[in-house]
Amino acid sequence: MTGPASIPQAHLANYTGIFQADAYDGYRKLYQPGRASGPILEATCWVHARRPFFVMADLAENARRKAQGNKPAVISPLALEAVRRIDELFEIERTINGQSPERRRAVRQELSAPLVANLEAWMREQRAKLSHGNDVAKAMDYMLKRWIAFTRFLEDGRICLSNNAAERGVRGIALGRKSWLFSGSDRCGERAAVMYSLIVTAKMNDIDPQAWLADVLRRIAEHPAQKLDELLPWNWHKPSAQASQAA
Repeated sequence: MTGPASIPQAHLANYTGIFQADAYDGYRKLYQPGRASGPILEATCWVHARRPFFVMADLAENARRKAQGNKPAVISPLALEAVRRIDELFEIERTINGQSPERRRAVRQELSAPLVANLEAWMREQRAKLSHGNDVAKAMDYMLKRWIAFTRFLEDGRICLSNNAAERGVRGIALGRKSWLFSGSDRCGERAAVMYSLIVTAKMNDIDPQAWLADVLRRIAEHPAQKLDELLPWNWHKPSAQASQAA
């Protein structure tokens, strides 16, 4: 098992549960039934699904092109309608952000489920009229081929409509990768991943990563091995000024 596609399988070898991501081919084997460690349920991202429709229905971009004297792109009525329907779902989500999974599921069952059913029926009807190579057809196929994964959020209030939060979390890594180009070796890449995990874990626990790392590195050599969990971000306490000066 080699190559980039094998990395998610190795990293998530012991994971079971919900996995929300885009349709990267490297994730496909994670969803296969009969995994030794248990099933992984795919939950797709509606932002990724909306994006190609939006590109074909970007009225604001066309207005800018026209103002600049450029020829406007052709607006697809079908893409525009798809964006409108998907945006209705995001409007509902904004009203329940931060609420309990039970409450989110209840609202989705009442308000979102009928919209999703209508969207599916509309897309299947329109898709039948389009050629295989049509760009709108490709955008529809992306969703329809994964419809179970796209609708899983209706049954589970823990699932978000998109994985934007995760993508924002790795934005710094993606931008940095363009600047740094290479880690140097696979081992360097693995070590960088460990450091990223530590830093992000500290941030998720509202801890200054620099202060935490500095304190842990200072103390870890003399800290009892059986009590290493005390140094984990969610258990760590910032040392007092007196303690720092004494050290």
